[in-house]
Amino acid sequence: MGRHSLPDVRPTGAGRARSPRRRHVSIAAALVLAVTAGTGVAARAGLLSFGTPCDKAPVRLDIAASPDIAPALREIAERARRDRVTSDGNCLDIRVSARENFKAAAALAGGTAPGYQVWVPDSDVWVDRAKGSGDGIALTPAGNVASSPVTLAAVPRSARTLGWPHETYTWAELAAAATGTGRPRLGSADPLRSATGLLALSSVAESAQQNGQNRQDGRNGKDGKGGQDGTGDTLAAATAQLLSGRVADSDPRLLDTLAQDDSAAEKGNPRRNEALLLSEQAAFAHNSEGSGADNLDLFYPTDGAPVLDYPYSLVNQTALSTDQSRAAMRFMALLGEDPSYRTLEKHGFRVANAPVHGEVLRTAGGRSPQPYDGADARPPSVETVQRTLGLWTVTVRSTRLTTVVDTSGSMAAPVPGRAGQSRMDVTKASLLRALNQFTSEDEIGLWEFATRLDGKKDYRELEKTARLGDPVKGGGTHRERLSDAFSALKPVPDADTGLYDTTLAAYRKARATYVDGKFNALIILTDGSNKDDDGISRGELIKRLKALADPERPVPLIAVAVGPDADRAEVDKVAKATGGAGYEVSDPADIQSVLLRAIMLSAGSTTP
Repeated sequence: MGRHSLPDVRPTGAGRARSPRRRHVSIAAALVLAVTAGTGVAARAGLLSFGTPCDKAPVRLDIAASPDIAPALREIAERARRDRVTSDGNCLDIRVSARENFKAAAALAGGTAPGYQVWVPDSDVWVDRAKGSGDGIALTPAGNVASSPVTLAAVPRSARTLGWPHETYTWAELAAAATGTGRPRLGSADPLRSATGLLALSSVAESAQQNGQNRQDGRNGKDGKGGQDGTGDTLAAATAQLLSGRVADSDPRLLDTLAQDDSAAEKGNPRRNEALLLSEQAAFAHNSEGSGADNLDLFYPTDGAPVLDYPYSLVNQTALSTDQSRAAMRFMALLGEDPSYRTLEKHGFRVANAPVHGEVLRTAGGRSPQPYDGADARPPSVETVQRTLGLWTVTVRSTRLTTVVDTSGSMAAPVPGRAGQSRMDVTKASLLRALNQFTSEDEIGLWEFATRLDGKKDYRELEKTARLGDPVKGGGTHRERLSDAFSALKPVPDADTGLYDTTLAAYRKARATYVDGKFNALIILTDGSNKDDDGISRGELIKRLKALADPERPVPLIAVAVGPDADRAEVDKVAKATGGAGYEVSDPADIQSVLLRAIMLSAGSTTP
């Protein structure tokens, strides 16, 4: 069978081709067996002997599943109950309920005990989110149920504009085409709530970065060396900005934004989307319900489509009874049998160890030569996902940042290779460049700190945290006044750092003035050359910060250690007490890039 042929009949048995990155459910059985074998009775009790017929009371197992796959799992569970499928003599009583992925992940990360024993979200993205800082409900992976690639779906007239099906694109090229003048109106589900939207936006950034790196490599020869030119973030930010005006709360609601037909009214309706970032399965469901006139056509990027991989996880496994653990394993094994495969395919999903079903592909809107059966894209790293979430956050949501700058005497030290410029000179220049990256809707304030700066206090608020576009007394805007305040910063001769008292006071103020709907953060820049000698201890500071931190109203501390004497490990320990992180720059000129990257990562990791 050729690469782009459409199989009419799915082969069975040994003839199935291996689906990239899909783990067979026998792995799940082995994993759950390994988990339950700790009791010392699993094998001896005949864990893999499922019994006939029911000779014990049914075992109840509750499964929370992504809304798109819940109907298929419910159908399989009902068939198991009807056929009296057993696990070690217990009939299976599997109850499947739909749960919004982002809500379930947030509850699990927060340690809220759920009323279910198995969780099947649509992506490992949510499993990583649920793990959070490690304080949430434990999850035990047990394989993957199904998969569905992430694509760009377009209504027919827009698909023709983009050259469907013969014109193929990388993710970067698709984004550029969709964001160009006169191109189809592109919509997405909110990447904060949709793995589809998040994976697509991450793929745009990675694809653009790779294209930029390839161009750089070409200029530098074939040794693979070359600097990153920021193309990935630039294009991803442009795509995020475009999507921000056409975003939906969820994938099902996104489909409601589509133009309905080719009428002149629909063509001219600016409120309707003509193309969507969508999973193949969602396109299948949409096309299955329509008349055919408004069916979607799918573009599969040539540099690989990320996939929704529907991980199957045991929830708080140590709290499950032996019967529940066995039932969970038995149901996972059941999902790997041919009748379950057919049910999943009937609902538009791809299944393990099988080529894409021809009818699924045709109904979803896939056609040759679109590379619908190409290798799955490598799943993004946790850092990539956090960076994309942060990029989305700072692009779409306004930020509220309080910046606290070290003005101790050591900031007057010269920076090597900077023609006599001091640490403070270079720090101010970097802050001024960073200020230009923020919009008029962003809120930024400024404090300075050094020992006994203001009487007995080691800190002083120079400019309140306010909207950059706000007018100020005497004319001008808050941005202009803040720029003047940055420029006026100067070291205090012979003053020590006063870091700990300042951090506590600034964090209290940032928490007390928290603004809903914005990304709130506290930024501290210090060279750390002189330690506190008359304030609270670091241990006491960390204790108080942990007591103040509120996951429902997060204010991460972003601490940047500046210069050769700075101690990143120290500021990182303090910052992590708030859900933030510490960073280090040897040259203050690097503050701008490090600061913006830190904001992106922190915004992603604190997203609810």
